[in-house]
Amino acid sequence: MMWGNGSMGWSWGFGLLALAGVAVLIYVIVRLLSNKSGSDGTRSAPGQAGAVSARQILEERFARGELTAEQFRDQLRVLEEGR
Repeated sequence: MMWGNGSMGWSWGFGLLALAGVAVLIYVIVRLLSNKSGSDGTRSAPGQAGAVSARQILEERFARGELTAEQFRDQLRVLEEGR
């Protein structure tokens, strides 16, 4: 028994493939848009992202008492020289 033009068995496969393609496209768009903004919603300059986070980590370590004031100043100076 023939089903139309013989492609009836594959129709659902192409539908699922198209649906998966749309889902992947939406996922990629959402990821790209979420990476353009920083954690607080503001955009950061490409070269400054590492320096800001490194300084924040250094300040957190100092606040927890892992670093002395002299160590903090030395490491902060090294970070600023690297800019």
